[in-house]
Amino acid sequence: MSMKPFCAAIAGALLILSGCTVSNQPAASSQTAQGSTPASPSSSTQTASATPATTTPTTSNANLQQLGSGSFKPEGVTPGQPTGTVVGKKVEELRGDLTRLQTSVTDENSQLQQLRQQAIANANNYHNTVGAIEAKLQVGTTKGNPILVAAWNQAQAQLEQVNTDLGRMNSLANEVASNAGLASYLLEATRAAFGLSGAVDEDHEQLTVLEDETNKTTVLVDRLLTELTEDVARQTNYLAAERSNLNTLALAVNNGELYGQSFATRSYAPAMSQALPPGAGIATGRPLVVIRFDRDNPDYEQALFAAVSATLDRRPNAAFDLVGVAPSAGSPAQVSLNTSAARRAADKVMRSLTSMGLSADRVSLSTMTSPTAQTNEVHLYVR
Repeated sequence: MSMKPFCAAIAGALLILSGCTVSNQPAASSQTAQGSTPASPSSSTQTASATPATTTPTTSNANLQQLGSGSFKPEGVTPGQPTGTVVGKKVEELRGDLTRLQTSVTDENSQLQQLRQQAIANANNYHNTVGAIEAKLQVGTTKGNPILVAAWNQAQAQLEQVNTDLGRMNSLANEVASNAGLASYLLEATRAAFGLSGAVDEDHEQLTVLEDETNKTTVLVDRLLTELTEDVARQTNYLAAERSNLNTLALAVNNGELYGQSFATRSYAPAMSQALPPGAGIATGRPLVVIRFDRDNPDYEQALFAAVSATLDRRPNAAFDLVGVAPSAGSPAQVSLNTSAARRAADKVMRSLTSMGLSADRVSLSTMTSPTAQTNEVHLYVR
């Protein structure tokens, strides 16, 4: 059977990516397994020793650039004339409190605008560094290129500057929350002053103006707090995503080839809600990827990333069965050694997947032996 009809025949069962080769060697079927017992696998698998497909840089600072744009400047406090009454003195006291509150809000607004500019500038610096790393990986480079390693360390330091900005925003949010409580107290105190005895008409006129201005300030502080809280949430999500992307980029630098956006930064909805139980993928007998550990340190991560990425694009709720497969031929001692080696190989692939951002709870790990396996292998099944 020619390769083209062969690929077409299995396209519905397996994810075949451009640039990947397809092996017609029989996949291992289990005689003894730790976990679920698989059905006889298909004779067609995607090998992880494939030539990687071209990947374009995917890092984006769009999330951070969505920081709020509101500016929160109080209109000021209308001055009043002393009336000499007890209520008049209370009005003067409340007016002084409102003036101090507005001064504090003005200062907090200035801090917010400065933090926004600084956060975006720091993020842009970070993305410029990451973009340069990705551009070099795109055209090809050596494994563990020391220049890229140094650039990655610089990107990590720049991302920590963004984290520092987030810490300052959190502190500012606490200050604004305190002022929001003070504004509510002043508004209630101003309204309560209308019930005090011994007031003249001018006292109530000044109280009316003061109540309006305190109410406006309260609304302004609430809006400031709301927008600042949203900024903090955006930056928190942004940092979590970029830290995961940076981990994946470290793997790419180590291997000298560009992967893509970390799996952890993608939206999977409903995540895991329809995933089948562990072992369900093995039972299909159709591995998505087969990695043969017939030599030290096989080059599999590019093809593995591409296969899992395409699978999650098509099935966002997908989970996976990762199986270390050992040959069953030989003495019991040799089978035991092969099984241990297959388990270590599966653990290595598991570490690769988590470095790429795939959550560990999406992957079940097991081992098995097979009479058809010629060397230790790792199979990845979709469930």
